[in-house]
Amino acid sequence: MAALKNNVWITLKEYLLITVGLLSYVLGWSIFLIPNNLVGGGVSGLSAIIYYATGIQMGYSYFVINVILLLVGFKILGTGFGGKTIYAIIFASVMLNILPPLIPEYISQELAVSNGKMLCTVIGGVLSGVGIGMSISNGGSTGGTDIIALIVGKYRNISPGRLILAMDVVIILSSMLFPSYTAAGELVPFPEKLATAVYGLILITVSGYSVDLYLSGSRQSVQVFIFSKKYAEIADEITDGLHRGVTIIHAEGWYTKEESQVIMVMTRKTDLNLLLRYVKSIDPDAFISVSSVMGVYGKGFDTLKVKSSHGSAAEKHGK
Repeated sequence: MAALKNNVWITLKEYLLITVGLLSYVLGWSIFLIPNNLVGGGVSGLSAIIYYATGIQMGYSYFVINVILLLVGFKILGTGFGGKTIYAIIFASVMLNILPPLIPEYISQELAVSNGKMLCTVIGGVLSGVGIGMSISNGGSTGGTDIIALIVGKYRNISPGRLILAMDVVIILSSMLFPSYTAAGELVPFPEKLATAVYGLILITVSGYSVDLYLSGSRQSVQVFIFSKKYAEIADEITDGLHRGVTIIHAEGWYTKEESQVIMVMTRKTDLNLLLRYVKSIDPDAFISVSSVMGVYGKGFDTLKVKSSHGSAAEKHGK
């Protein structure tokens, strides 16, 4: 029963963090990017281009394009897209329609328009990037061009990252081919659209860097050594409560010449405080050593990706 409650709480926590991340993503667009007629990459960039040209709210086109991509993805890649991805797409689509009209004009004017497009590009890129990072780190995804990259990758040996970047660049540059109107209904002149495309390239750079920065921070791992006579109780609590593997190392105190057991745990840095609370609640006098590690690969952590050689030795010798 306790395990069930933990699983429910973990799932709710993940959906809550995905929701917060998506709100950050939508706020970045609603406050800083849309009022300045800025464009970005991916489906949100396409939706922005459609909005500036036709006035159709971004949420509608964002939803329709993502649904089409999801259906194609289901057919070619299988039903590997989880409920979190579907939730993220629906939530982002709804909020892209609801939030922009709710934001008072003076807020957009003071925070965005008055501060210039460059600053808004950076702030909007950071907000959207952090939002995407929060969603990805909790198992969510905003779909979009990621699905196209996965489909192409199934048939061609092309780096998904490079393909997504290339698609983003094409989407941003294509914005110069379509008319763009401001909120006041004024047609944006071509020189300004050219500058907007440049800002768009800066935007995807800032957003991508923010995603990587957030993910590298949230995935950072630590190695913990725990010295305690109540090692068995602590090990059971870590295993049952945190669902982390525990290694017991047999040791001997050189000064006391007494044998002891040392607990070694690898965990995410974000879970460290919870782990320390578990330990201190059982043994307040426990001796704990914490150190950061460069990388942890295996079940529950990162996947070690090794490039395969072009054919084995037997294949090279014609065997």
